[in-house]
Amino acid sequence: MVRQIDLAPAIYEHAAALIASTPSQVSRDPELLFQAHAAAFRLYGHAPVVVGIDIYNLEAEAYGARINAPAGNGIPAISAYVCSGSDRIGQLTPLDPKKAGRLPMVIATGKRLADTFPEADIRIPVSGPFSLASNLVGFDRLLCDMLDAPESVKDALRFLVQGQLAFCREIVDQGMGIAFFESGATPPLISPEMFAKIELPALKFIINKASAIAGHPIPCIIGGNTLPILDSILETGTGYVICPYETDQAAFMQKMQAYPEVMVRLNTDARAFASGHVTAVYRELERVLALAGGRDRVCIGTGALPFETDPDLVLKAKAFLRDRISSPTKQMQPIAAKRCSG
Repeated sequence: MVRQIDLAPAIYEHAAALIASTPSQVSRDPELLFQAHAAAFRLYGHAPVVVGIDIYNLEAEAYGARINAPAGNGIPAISAYVCSGSDRIGQLTPLDPKKAGRLPMVIATGKRLADTFPEADIRIPVSGPFSLASNLVGFDRLLCDMLDAPESVKDALRFLVQGQLAFCREIVDQGMGIAFFESGATPPLISPEMFAKIELPALKFIINKASAIAGHPIPCIIGGNTLPILDSILETGTGYVICPYETDQAAFMQKMQAYPEVMVRLNTDARAFASGHVTAVYRELERVLALAGGRDRVCIGTGALPFETDPDLVLKAKAFLRDRISSPTKQMQPIAAKRCSG
């Protein structure tokens, strides 16, 4: 029996385009945030629905970082860091997800989406400790500290983990899921050795504790060239990883054969969707389907869809996958998949 494989588009700033608003406007207005992600879910029926636009900025802003309001359709970015070095991070006021920054707004919007679409898998984005630390001090400063004062960085990551776990508890208490992102720690931004020695202890701890809070292994979403750190990622016990376009995807998928229980989201090149050409999208889907082979726990991702993505391309991609997998004359081999929501 041939079974369906899912398309899991990553929809953040693209949601703003669906309601003719800018990412900056949507990121700060609870009504626009709700309408944008509601429009995306009505159109695509995707899973999971990750509630946010500038997902890596939320906690840094809650600690005091300043976020700019870019012109046009740009993505909000940090314009002023909070700390001069990692040794100052532990002096920050502990994160209170009920009060700090936009966290209450995002949680409330998630609850509204969950109430409106009970069939949807609603997730709230949570930054990993390294990504958050880099947004509090700046990546260059954090990298220097990793070389000159690694124990200070480890202490900072341990401090940040506690606030992130409080955030996770609030999300689960409000009836939603956790979408955990840690792409700031990917090679070549840091070396695999630094990842294993400095980042991995904190990452393992937060994945373990957050999974206990959620009642299941949470996804560990790290983009970039992750093949050199894949063993470390799997060491966290996560049940869900992505195979990013930026890494050696064939080698990544080969290594994952030893972990059939872990869901893999196999990402396409987001540029195919930005191109506006359906043939480029179909070609890219064929490429990743060949990489997926006969794996059971696999789905197809898009990477973060650009703001200007033509919705028709996403819909055609979903239809292509349905047709490609269900048609005996077109499929390469039976490819099975669960829902790609982690």
